[in-house]
Amino acid sequence: MEAALAAALAGPRGANPLVGAVVLSPDGEQLAVGYHRGAGTAHAEADAILEARRRGVKLEGTTMVVTLEPCNHVGRTGPCAQAIIDAGIARVVYAIDDPHDPAAGGARTLQAAGVEVLAGLAVERALDLNRDWFDAVAAKRPFVTLHIAQTLDSRIAAVDGTSQWISSPESLADNHGLRGLIDAILVGTGTVLVDNPRLTARAPDGKLAGRQPLRAVMGLREVPKDAAVRGTDGRFVQLTTRDPREALGELFDRGVRHVMVEGGSSILSTFLAAGLVDELIVYQAPTLLGSGTPALNDLGITTLADAQHWSWDDAGGGAVRTLGNDLRLHLRPTRTAATKTTTLVPRSEAAEFATGGH
Repeated sequence: MEAALAAALAGPRGANPLVGAVVLSPDGEQLAVGYHRGAGTAHAEADAILEARRRGVKLEGTTMVVTLEPCNHVGRTGPCAQAIIDAGIARVVYAIDDPHDPAAGGARTLQAAGVEVLAGLAVERALDLNRDWFDAVAAKRPFVTLHIAQTLDSRIAAVDGTSQWISSPESLADNHGLRGLIDAILVGTGTVLVDNPRLTARAPDGKLAGRQPLRAVMGLREVPKDAAVRGTDGRFVQLTTRDPREALGELFDRGVRHVMVEGGSSILSTFLAAGLVDELIVYQAPTLLGSGTPALNDLGITTLADAQHWSWDDAGGGAVRTLGNDLRLHLRPTRTAATKTTTLVPRSEAAEFATGGH
């Protein structure tokens, strides 16, 4: 399970949980490791099975250890429970049940096919791995990534409004890679009126990526008919609200499960002040302006005791990376004892480990 948890961190956060899987021989030898690489790619279990087959490993009679209950539904990929059954894997050990209703029930399917199933190993660590995703699922809202591209003195534009480009070409390329993975990108009407962004996912040569996010604009001001964000593909929506929860609810109803909030200052601050940010990505340029548009407005914090605290996040490539001249900072909210996700109790009939912490 330690190896599965470590493998899970190689994947990106977002619409799907981080999941790692390890295949073991009958005598406990580690044969193959897999992890989920993002929406639309093979789940960790299928990835581990593919890796095992690539190595010529015979899967009949082996054990799979996985950080989350194998899924039981058909989405962009097939059900992992059936893939495990078809591979001839004899035993599955997983940490925690999948709380997502469409995917739940994998343990029962496995047991019905004669696979031995054990649940509850390393529950607390598995919960912490995906606690923000669990919260988003429970609240029936998209997972929220907040993106800031700023100078050393936390400015996102100069006094005259110029902001292209604060970030390095490498940071811009990384951001467009993220755009290709998310379901929707959200900005405020102020950003549209000032910058007229396209909000598309593009390759370094400027060509459109194969997968494009829904382009969403939040605010009460009308988006101009000729605004670039409207595009011509029908993948544009204006959310006529200033309430971040209402905006997320509308996006969720449209099938959005991962949204990236990009700006400007007002919308970034609104989501942070509401406690609705699950992941923070900051591109920090080695540039000073001294004045101009700050990245954030007032968050309503008047004393240090009420400050928001964030923790470095090693998922998806590491907490701190160098991109050209920039630093890419990856963080997740720090949870106190009072704000930790409620421990989920397994609902499956799978046997539980005595040390599972239930």
